[in-house]
Amino acid sequence: MTRIALATAPPDLAFAPVVETAVNGVHALLDPLGGLVLPDDGILVVSDLHLEKGAAFARRGMMLPPYDTLATLKLLARLVDRHDPKVVVSLGDTFHDRVGAAMMPQPFREMIAAMARGREWIWIAGNHDPDGVADLPGVFLDTFRHGALTFRHEPSLGPSTRGEIAGHLHPAAVVTRREKSVRRACFATDGARLIMPAFGVTTGGLDLRHKAMTGLFDRAALIAHLLGRDRIYSVRFSNLAG
Repeated sequence: MTRIALATAPPDLAFAPVVETAVNGVHALLDPLGGLVLPDDGILVVSDLHLEKGAAFARRGMMLPPYDTLATLKLLARLVDRHDPKVVVSLGDTFHDRVGAAMMPQPFREMIAAMARGREWIWIAGNHDPDGVADLPGVFLDTFRHGALTFRHEPSLGPSTRGEIAGHLHPAAVVTRREKSVRRACFATDGARLIMPAFGVTTGGLDLRHKAMTGLFDRAALIAHLLGRDRIYSVRFSNLAG
């Protein structure tokens, strides 16, 4: 996947407005920090945290700055504090590899435990972490269904896709204005399904025009909700840069 900029946020982003949308008729809010909120049910959804990515690369002899887990968890804590959800759903690839959960340092476990205190936490299996999470609060599932919505890691094809909220593809899009192009991670939805942006601060992005996105959306109805520095920018697919 193509690299994108580190997903840092200015201090005032906590006060940035959310964007309203609907998935399969269910009211949802898109937060500029990268989370999806279902306000009627008190559910917060994030995807593709890729915790311990730096450590995973170090085990393979590739040195990255070792701050990704702390930065991602701090961002997640801001999101949890802002919305105070009853339930948090992490849509897979919470960890970058199979051993990340077991080897994660204790201070990071304590950060997660503090966020999970007093609420339910659901970990969805991802392709990077199919074996689950080690010694963390919550439950581990392959798929989570709630009302008209189905939460899973990888988007699927076929008649069951309506109401699907998935991750995995790390959607991103490019907009051009005044001869300048800007690329940002985005929520992607046509109203029937929604694919989440990657939440991890060192994750990459896949352009909505990539062949891996083919067949996932009704492009006439597809909107990219791009994560800006202080707000979300909602752009129709037809208006994105080619």
